Amino acid sequence: MRIKYTISIIFFVALVIIEKENNIISRMSDKLTLKQTPQTPLQPSGLSHMLLKHNGSFTSLGKRNSAFTLMKRRLEDYSQHQEVVTTGRKHILLLATTRTGSSFVGEFFNQQGDNMFYLFEPLWHVEKMLTLETGGTNATAAVKAYRDVLQQLLLCDFSLLESFIDPLPVDHITPALFRRESSSSLCEESVCSPFIKGAFERYHCRTRRCGPLNFTMASESCLQKEHRAIKSVRVRQLENLRPLAEDPRLDVKFIQLVRDPRAVLASRMVAFAAKYKNWKQWAMDGDVPIDDGEVRKLKGNCDNIRMSAEIGLRQPPWLRRRYMLVRYEDIARFPMRKATEMYRFAGIPFTPQVKSWILKNTQASKEASGVYSTQKKSSEQVEKWRFTLPFKVAQVVQKVCGPTLKLFGYKFVSSEEMLTDKSISLIEDKVFNFS
Repeated sequence: MRIKYTISIIFFVALVIIEKENNIISRMSDKLTLKQTPQTPLQPSGLSHMLLKHNGSFTSLGKRNSAFTLMKRRLEDYSQHQEVVTTGRKHILLLATTRTGSSFVGEFFNQQGDNMFYLFEPLWHVEKMLTLETGGTNATAAVKAYRDVLQQLLLCDFSLLESFIDPLPVDHITPALFRRESSSSLCEESVCSPFIKGAFERYHCRTRRCGPLNFTMASESCLQKEHRAIKSVRVRQLENLRPLAEDPRLDVKFIQLVRDPRAVLASRMVAFAAKYKNWKQWAMDGDVPIDDGEVRKLKGNCDNIRMSAEIGLRQPPWLRRRYMLVRYEDIARFPMRKATEMYRFAGIPFTPQVKSWILKNTQASKEASGVYSTQKKSSEQVEKWRFTLPFKVAQVVQKVCGPTLKLFGYKFVSSEEMLTDKSISLIEDKVFNFS
Protein backbone atom coordinates (compact mmCIF):
# COMPACT_ATOMS: atom_id res chain seq x y z
CA MET A 1 0.00 0.00 0.00
CA ARG A 2 2.82 2.36 0.96
CA ILE A 3 4.59 1.54 -2.32
CA LYS A 4 1.39 2.26 -4.29
CA TYR A 5 0.99 5.60 -2.49
CA THR A 6 4.60 6.53 -3.17
CA ILE A 7 4.24 5.69 -6.88
CA SER A 8 1.07 7.82 -7.08
CA ILE A 9 2.86 10.80 -5.55
CA ILE A 10 5.82 10.40 -7.92
CA PHE A 11 3.46 10.14 -10.88
CA PHE A 12 1.58 13.29 -9.83
CA VAL A 13 4.76 15.27 -9.29
CA ALA A 14 5.99 14.14 -12.70
CA LEU A 15 2.77 15.36 -14.30
CA VAL A 16 3.15 18.76 -12.63
CA ILE A 17 6.75 19.08 -13.84
CA ILE A 18 5.80 18.07 -17.37
CA GLU A 19 2.93 20.57 -17.38
CA LYS A 20 5.22 23.39 -16.22
CA GLU A 21 7.78 22.44 -18.86
CA ASN A 22 5.09 22.48 -21.53
CA ASN A 23 3.90 25.93 -20.40
CA ILE A 24 7.44 27.28 -20.58
CA ILE A 25 8.00 25.75 -24.00
CA SER A 26 4.66 27.04 -25.19
CA ARG A 27 5.58 30.59 -24.17
CA MET A 28 8.93 30.25 -25.89
CA SER A 29 7.25 28.92 -29.00
CA ASP A 30 4.79 31.82 -29.06
CA LYS A 31 7.60 34.31 -28.74
CA LEU A 32 9.72 32.64 -31.40
CA THR A 33 6.91 31.80 -33.84
CA LEU A 34 8.24 30.10 -36.94
CA LYS A 35 11.83 30.46 -35.72
CA GLN A 36 14.40 27.83 -36.62
CA THR A 37 17.52 29.18 -35.00
CA PRO A 38 21.06 28.53 -36.20
CA GLN A 39 22.55 25.31 -34.98
CA THR A 40 26.17 24.42 -34.34
CA PRO A 41 28.35 27.56 -34.50
CA LEU A 42 30.92 27.50 -37.25
CA GLN A 43 34.60 27.42 -36.42
CA PRO A 44 36.45 30.78 -36.35
CA SER A 45 38.55 31.56 -39.39
CA GLY A 46 40.08 34.54 -41.17
CA LEU A 47 38.64 37.99 -40.51
CA SER A 48 35.80 36.62 -38.37
CA HIS A 49 38.36 35.18 -35.96
CA MET A 50 40.01 38.59 -35.73
CA LEU A 51 36.64 40.21 -35.01
CA LEU A 52 35.98 37.85 -32.11
CA LYS A 53 39.45 38.40 -30.77
CA HIS A 54 39.30 42.19 -30.81
CA ASN A 55 35.83 42.87 -29.48
CA GLY A 56 34.44 41.40 -26.30
CA SER A 57 30.87 42.25 -27.23
CA PHE A 58 30.94 39.54 -29.90
CA THR A 59 31.78 37.02 -27.22
CA SER A 60 28.63 37.90 -25.33
CA LEU A 61 26.65 37.73 -28.52
CA GLY A 62 28.12 34.30 -29.07
CA LYS A 63 26.74 33.25 -25.69
CA ARG A 64 23.33 34.47 -26.75
CA ASN A 65 23.63 32.37 -29.89
CA SER A 66 24.45 29.32 -27.77
CA ALA A 67 21.42 29.99 -25.64
CA PHE A 68 19.22 30.13 -28.72
CA THR A 69 20.73 26.87 -29.94
CA LEU A 70 19.87 25.17 -26.65
CA MET A 71 16.40 26.66 -26.77
CA LYS A 72 15.87 25.25 -30.23
CA ARG A 73 16.76 21.75 -29.09
CA ARG A 74 14.14 21.93 -26.36
CA LEU A 75 11.54 23.36 -28.74
CA GLU A 76 12.28 20.99 -31.59
CA ASP A 77 10.32 17.97 -30.37
CA TYR A 78 7.45 20.18 -29.30
CA SER A 79 7.10 22.16 -32.53
CA GLN A 80 8.05 19.77 -35.31
CA HIS A 81 4.64 18.11 -35.37
CA GLN A 82 2.63 21.31 -34.90
CA GLU A 83 1.01 22.95 -37.92
CA VAL A 84 1.79 26.62 -37.63
CA VAL A 85 -1.09 28.84 -38.74
CA THR A 86 -0.15 32.31 -39.94
CA THR A 87 -2.07 35.23 -38.45
CA GLY A 88 -2.00 37.98 -41.05
CA ARG A 89 1.72 37.74 -41.76
CA LYS A 90 2.55 37.89 -45.49
CA HIS A 91 5.61 36.45 -47.20
CA ILE A 92 6.46 38.01 -50.56
CA LEU A 93 8.86 36.69 -53.19
CA LEU A 94 9.71 39.13 -55.96
CA LEU A 95 11.07 36.99 -58.80
CA ALA A 96 12.80 38.41 -61.86
CA THR A 97 15.93 38.21 -64.02
CA THR A 98 18.81 40.67 -64.16
CA ARG A 99 18.20 44.10 -65.71
CA THR A 100 14.43 43.98 -65.40
CA GLY A 101 14.18 46.79 -62.85
CA SER A 102 13.90 44.39 -59.93
CA SER A 103 16.08 46.50 -57.61
CA PHE A 104 13.80 49.47 -58.20
CA VAL A 105 10.63 47.43 -57.66
CA GLY A 106 12.15 45.74 -54.63
CA GLU A 107 12.39 49.16 -53.01
CA PHE A 108 8.59 49.28 -52.99
CA PHE A 109 8.85 46.76 -50.14
CA ASN A 110 12.19 47.83 -48.71
CA GLN A 111 10.75 51.29 -48.05
CA GLN A 112 7.68 49.91 -46.26
CA GLY A 113 9.06 50.73 -42.82
CA ASP A 114 9.06 49.02 -39.44
CA ASN A 115 6.60 46.25 -40.30
CA MET A 116 8.58 44.78 -43.24
CA PHE A 117 11.72 42.62 -43.19
CA TYR A 118 13.24 42.86 -46.66
CA LEU A 119 16.21 40.93 -48.07
CA PHE A 120 18.06 41.86 -51.26
CA GLU A 121 19.45 38.97 -53.35
CA PRO A 122 20.42 36.52 -50.57
CA LEU A 123 20.76 33.76 -53.19
CA TRP A 124 23.83 35.53 -54.60
CA HIS A 125 25.94 33.58 -52.11
CA VAL A 126 24.31 30.29 -53.06
CA GLU A 127 24.90 30.83 -56.77
CA LYS A 128 28.50 31.84 -56.19
CA MET A 129 29.20 28.75 -54.07
CA LEU A 130 27.60 26.41 -56.62
CA THR A 131 29.20 27.95 -59.70
CA LEU A 132 31.35 25.44 -61.57
CA GLU A 133 34.71 26.11 -63.23
CA THR A 134 32.90 26.16 -66.57
CA GLY A 135 30.88 29.16 -65.35
CA GLY A 136 27.59 27.27 -65.08
CA THR A 137 25.90 25.71 -62.06
CA ASN A 138 24.71 22.25 -61.13
CA ALA A 139 21.04 22.78 -61.96
CA THR A 140 19.68 20.07 -59.66
CA ALA A 141 21.72 21.21 -56.66
CA ALA A 142 20.91 24.86 -57.33
CA VAL A 143 17.15 24.28 -57.50
CA LYS A 144 17.07 22.56 -54.11
CA ALA A 145 19.49 25.00 -52.49
CA TYR A 146 17.60 28.07 -53.71
CA ARG A 147 14.28 26.65 -52.53
CA ASP A 148 15.53 25.56 -49.11
CA VAL A 149 17.38 28.81 -48.42
CA LEU A 150 14.35 30.91 -49.38
CA GLN A 151 12.08 28.77 -47.21
CA GLN A 152 14.31 29.17 -44.17
CA LEU A 153 14.79 32.90 -44.71
CA LEU A 154 11.04 33.45 -44.85
CA LEU A 155 10.96 31.71 -41.47
CA CYS A 156 13.72 34.06 -40.20
CA ASP A 157 16.30 31.26 -40.13
CA PHE A 158 19.69 32.27 -41.57
CA SER A 159 21.60 29.08 -40.73
CA LEU A 160 21.48 27.50 -44.19
CA LEU A 161 22.43 30.76 -45.90
CA GLU A 162 25.43 31.01 -43.57
CA SER A 163 26.83 27.76 -44.96
CA PHE A 164 27.11 29.39 -48.41
CA ILE A 165 28.93 32.54 -47.27
CA ASP A 166 32.68 32.73 -47.83
CA PRO A 167 34.45 33.08 -45.46
CA LEU A 168 32.17 31.13 -43.16
CA PRO A 169 30.55 33.25 -40.44
CA VAL A 170 31.79 32.78 -36.87
CA ASP A 171 29.17 32.53 -34.13
CA HIS A 172 26.70 33.69 -36.82
CA ILE A 173 28.68 36.91 -37.50
CA THR A 174 29.86 37.95 -40.98
CA PRO A 175 31.40 41.01 -42.62
CA ALA A 176 30.69 39.60 -46.09
CA LEU A 177 26.92 39.58 -46.74
CA PHE A 178 26.26 40.67 -50.34
CA ARG A 179 24.71 44.13 -50.62
CA ARG A 180 23.73 44.33 -46.97
CA GLU A 181 23.19 48.07 -47.38
CA SER A 182 20.37 47.38 -49.86
CA SER A 183 18.23 45.92 -47.09
CA SER A 184 17.17 48.60 -44.61
CA SER A 185 16.11 45.79 -42.25
CA LEU A 186 19.75 44.73 -41.86
CA CYS A 187 20.89 48.27 -41.05
CA GLU A 188 18.36 49.11 -38.36
CA GLU A 189 19.55 49.97 -34.88
CA SER A 190 18.36 46.61 -33.50
CA VAL A 191 20.60 44.78 -35.99
CA CYS A 192 23.53 47.19 -35.75
CA SER A 193 26.40 45.52 -33.89
CA PRO A 194 29.31 47.59 -32.49
CA PHE A 195 31.60 49.10 -35.12
CA ILE A 196 35.14 47.72 -35.19
CA LYS A 197 37.91 50.03 -36.34
CA GLY A 198 39.99 48.47 -39.09
CA ALA A 199 37.49 45.71 -39.90
CA PHE A 200 36.79 45.78 -43.63
CA GLU A 201 33.23 45.38 -44.86
CA ARG A 202 32.63 45.68 -48.58
CA TYR A 203 28.87 46.05 -48.15
CA HIS A 204 28.48 48.24 -45.10
CA CYS A 205 25.41 50.13 -43.92
CA ARG A 206 25.04 53.68 -45.18
CA THR A 207 22.43 54.87 -42.70
CA ARG A 208 24.53 54.25 -39.58
CA ARG A 209 27.95 52.96 -38.59
CA CYS A 210 27.51 49.26 -37.88
CA GLY A 211 29.92 46.43 -37.32
CA PRO A 212 29.75 43.04 -39.07
CA LEU A 213 26.28 41.54 -39.40
CA ASN A 214 25.13 39.29 -36.59
CA PHE A 215 22.59 36.81 -37.92
CA THR A 216 21.14 36.11 -34.47
CA MET A 217 20.25 39.78 -34.13
CA ALA A 218 18.89 39.78 -37.68
CA SER A 219 16.76 36.72 -36.91
CA GLU A 220 15.36 38.35 -33.77
CA SER A 221 14.48 41.48 -35.74
CA CYS A 222 12.91 39.42 -38.53
CA LEU A 223 10.64 37.64 -36.06
CA GLN A 224 9.34 40.96 -34.78
CA LYS A 225 8.30 42.16 -38.25
CA GLU A 226 4.75 41.75 -39.46
CA HIS A 227 5.71 40.88 -43.06
CA ARG A 228 8.73 39.53 -44.94
CA ALA A 229 9.86 40.07 -48.52
CA ILE A 230 12.76 38.76 -50.61
CA LYS A 231 13.94 39.91 -54.03
CA SER A 232 15.78 37.41 -56.24
CA VAL A 233 16.87 37.14 -59.87
CA ARG A 234 18.17 33.59 -59.52
CA VAL A 235 15.11 31.35 -59.50
CA ARG A 236 14.66 29.95 -63.01
CA GLN A 237 11.34 28.13 -62.66
CA LEU A 238 8.36 29.07 -60.49
CA GLU A 239 7.36 25.40 -60.31
CA ASN A 240 10.47 24.72 -58.20
CA LEU A 241 9.04 26.87 -55.40
CA ARG A 242 5.83 24.91 -55.04
CA PRO A 243 6.83 23.51 -51.59
CA LEU A 244 6.92 27.09 -50.28
CA ALA A 245 3.35 27.73 -51.43
CA GLU A 246 2.26 24.50 -49.75
CA ASP A 247 4.14 25.12 -46.48
CA PRO A 248 1.44 25.73 -43.80
CA ARG A 249 3.85 27.98 -41.89
CA LEU A 250 3.97 30.45 -44.78
CA ASP A 251 1.51 32.63 -46.64
CA VAL A 252 3.59 33.24 -49.76
CA LYS A 253 2.70 35.62 -52.57
CA PHE A 254 4.78 35.38 -55.76
CA ILE A 255 5.25 38.51 -57.86
CA GLN A 256 6.95 37.83 -61.19
CA LEU A 257 8.50 40.90 -62.79
CA VAL A 258 9.11 40.74 -66.54
CA ARG A 259 10.52 43.11 -69.15
CA ASP A 260 10.81 43.19 -72.94
CA PRO A 261 13.68 40.72 -73.70
CA ARG A 262 15.08 43.18 -76.26
CA ALA A 263 15.34 45.84 -73.57
CA VAL A 264 16.88 43.35 -71.14
CA LEU A 265 19.59 42.41 -73.66
CA ALA A 266 20.35 46.06 -74.45
CA SER A 267 20.72 46.81 -70.72
CA ARG A 268 22.92 43.78 -70.09
CA MET A 269 25.24 44.75 -72.95
CA VAL A 270 25.91 48.00 -71.07
CA ALA A 271 25.94 46.74 -67.48
CA PHE A 272 27.87 43.50 -68.13
CA ALA A 273 30.01 44.60 -71.07
CA ALA A 274 32.76 42.03 -70.43
CA LYS A 275 30.28 39.14 -70.50
CA TYR A 276 28.52 40.43 -73.60
CA LYS A 277 31.54 41.05 -75.83
CA ASN A 278 30.19 38.71 -78.51
CA TRP A 279 26.87 40.53 -78.64
CA LYS A 280 28.63 43.89 -78.87
CA GLN A 281 30.77 42.60 -81.72
CA TRP A 282 27.73 41.19 -83.51
CA ALA A 283 25.96 44.52 -83.03
CA MET A 284 28.83 46.28 -84.83
CA ASP A 285 29.15 43.63 -87.55
CA GLY A 286 25.41 43.44 -88.11
CA ASP A 287 25.47 39.65 -88.22
CA VAL A 288 24.42 37.38 -85.34
CA PRO A 289 25.14 33.60 -85.60
CA ILE A 290 21.76 32.15 -84.65
CA ASP A 291 23.29 28.81 -83.58
CA ASP A 292 25.82 30.37 -81.19
CA GLY A 293 25.82 29.26 -77.54
CA GLU A 294 25.05 32.80 -76.36
CA VAL A 295 21.95 32.91 -78.54
CA ARG A 296 20.82 29.52 -77.22
CA LYS A 297 21.35 30.82 -73.70
CA LEU A 298 19.13 33.81 -74.48
CA LYS A 299 16.45 31.47 -75.78
CA GLY A 300 16.69 29.31 -72.66
CA ASN A 301 16.25 32.37 -70.42
CA CYS A 302 13.20 33.51 -72.39
CA ASP A 303 11.68 30.04 -72.27
CA ASN A 304 12.14 29.80 -68.50
CA ILE A 305 10.49 33.17 -67.93
CA ARG A 306 7.60 32.30 -70.23
CA MET A 307 7.00 28.84 -68.73
CA SER A 308 6.95 30.27 -65.20
CA ALA A 309 4.43 32.90 -66.28
CA GLU A 310 2.28 30.34 -68.06
CA ILE A 311 2.10 28.28 -64.88
CA GLY A 312 1.29 31.34 -62.80
CA LEU A 313 -1.38 32.67 -65.15
CA ARG A 314 -2.95 29.22 -65.36
CA GLN A 315 -3.53 29.43 -61.58
CA PRO A 316 -3.13 25.78 -60.53
CA PRO A 317 -4.57 25.05 -57.05
CA TRP A 318 -1.22 25.54 -55.30
CA LEU A 319 -0.83 29.01 -56.88
CA ARG A 320 -4.41 30.23 -56.66
CA ARG A 321 -4.47 33.83 -55.40
CA ARG A 322 -0.71 33.59 -54.86
CA TYR A 323 0.67 34.75 -58.22
CA MET A 324 0.90 38.15 -59.88
CA LEU A 325 2.59 39.05 -63.16
CA VAL A 326 3.75 42.63 -63.60
CA ARG A 327 5.60 44.24 -66.50
CA TYR A 328 8.42 46.67 -65.78
CA GLU A 329 7.10 48.92 -68.54
CA ASP A 330 3.76 49.31 -66.73
CA ILE A 331 5.51 50.11 -63.46
CA ALA A 332 7.74 52.67 -65.16
CA ARG A 333 4.77 54.41 -66.82
CA PHE A 334 2.28 54.12 -63.95
CA PRO A 335 4.38 53.53 -60.79
CA MET A 336 1.82 54.58 -58.21
CA ARG A 337 -1.02 52.64 -59.81
CA LYS A 338 1.02 49.46 -60.18
CA ALA A 339 2.47 49.74 -56.66
CA THR A 340 -1.08 50.07 -55.32
CA GLU A 341 -2.06 46.90 -57.20
CA MET A 342 0.96 45.01 -55.88
CA TYR A 343 0.24 45.98 -52.29
CA ARG A 344 -3.42 45.09 -52.67
CA PHE A 345 -2.43 41.70 -54.08
CA ALA A 346 0.05 41.11 -51.25
CA GLY A 347 -2.56 42.08 -48.65
CA ILE A 348 -0.37 44.75 -47.08
CA PRO A 349 -1.27 48.40 -46.33
CA PHE A 350 0.28 50.85 -48.82
CA THR A 351 2.02 53.32 -46.54
CA PRO A 352 2.64 57.06 -47.13
CA GLN A 353 6.36 56.32 -46.72
CA VAL A 354 6.36 54.08 -49.80
CA LYS A 355 4.25 56.55 -51.79
CA SER A 356 6.69 59.34 -50.97
CA TRP A 357 9.67 57.22 -52.05
CA ILE A 358 8.00 56.32 -55.36
CA LEU A 359 7.22 59.95 -56.16
CA LYS A 360 10.78 60.98 -55.41
CA ASN A 361 12.47 58.14 -57.26
CA THR A 362 10.45 58.09 -60.46
CA GLN A 363 11.27 61.72 -61.27
CA ALA A 364 15.04 61.64 -60.77
CA SER A 365 17.35 63.78 -62.87
CA LYS A 366 19.85 62.32 -65.33
CA GLU A 367 22.65 63.14 -62.90
CA ALA A 368 21.10 60.94 -60.21
CA SER A 369 20.50 58.03 -62.59
CA GLY A 370 23.02 55.30 -63.25
CA VAL A 371 23.37 51.71 -64.41
CA TYR A 372 22.65 50.32 -60.93
CA SER A 373 20.69 53.25 -59.54
CA THR A 374 17.11 52.93 -58.34
CA GLN A 375 16.65 56.67 -58.97
CA LYS A 376 15.47 57.20 -62.54
CA LYS A 377 12.93 59.24 -64.47
CA SER A 378 11.07 55.99 -64.98
CA SER A 379 8.85 56.99 -67.90
CA GLU A 380 11.96 57.74 -69.98
CA GLN A 381 13.45 54.30 -69.30
CA VAL A 382 10.62 52.33 -70.89
CA GLU A 383 11.75 52.30 -74.52
CA LYS A 384 15.17 53.87 -74.28
CA TRP A 385 16.66 50.61 -75.56
CA ARG A 386 15.13 51.18 -79.00
CA PHE A 387 17.81 53.74 -79.80
CA THR A 388 20.79 51.65 -78.66
CA LEU A 389 20.00 48.12 -79.84
CA PRO A 390 20.72 47.52 -83.55
CA PHE A 391 17.80 46.27 -85.62
CA LYS A 392 19.68 43.09 -86.60
CA VAL A 393 20.09 42.15 -82.92
CA ALA A 394 16.46 42.99 -82.18
CA GLN A 395 15.45 40.62 -84.99
CA VAL A 396 17.43 37.76 -83.40
CA VAL A 397 15.77 38.34 -80.04
CA GLN A 398 12.36 38.33 -81.72
CA LYS A 399 13.17 35.05 -83.43
CA VAL A 400 14.34 33.12 -80.34
CA CYS A 401 12.05 34.84 -77.81
CA GLY A 402 8.96 35.21 -79.99
CA PRO A 403 6.53 33.26 -77.76
CA THR A 404 7.71 35.24 -74.72
CA LEU A 405 7.19 38.58 -76.47
CA LYS A 406 3.68 37.54 -77.53
CA LEU A 407 2.65 36.30 -74.08
CA PHE A 408 3.70 39.53 -72.36
CA GLY A 409 2.27 41.85 -75.04
CA TYR A 410 5.41 43.25 -76.66
CA LYS A 411 5.06 44.18 -80.35
CA PHE A 412 7.49 42.99 -83.00
CA VAL A 413 9.38 45.48 -85.17
CA SER A 414 9.69 44.85 -88.89
CA SER A 415 12.18 47.56 -89.82
CA GLU A 416 14.80 49.86 -88.38
CA GLU A 417 12.47 52.81 -89.00
CA MET A 418 9.75 51.19 -86.93
CA LEU A 419 12.24 50.37 -84.17
CA THR A 420 13.25 54.00 -83.70
CA ASP A 421 9.89 55.65 -84.37
CA LYS A 422 8.80 57.15 -81.04
CA SER A 423 5.24 57.57 -82.24
CA ILE A 424 4.83 53.77 -82.40
CA SER A 425 4.51 52.07 -79.03
CA LEU A 426 5.84 48.53 -78.76
CA ILE A 427 3.80 47.82 -75.62
CA GLU A 428 0.30 46.44 -75.96
CA ASP A 429 -2.33 47.37 -73.42
CA LYS A 430 -2.74 44.07 -71.65
CA VAL A 431 -4.33 42.97 -68.40
CA PHE A 432 -2.99 39.87 -66.62
CA ASN A 433 -5.52 38.25 -64.34
CA PHE A 434 -4.00 37.26 -61.00
CA SER A 435 -6.91 37.32 -58.55
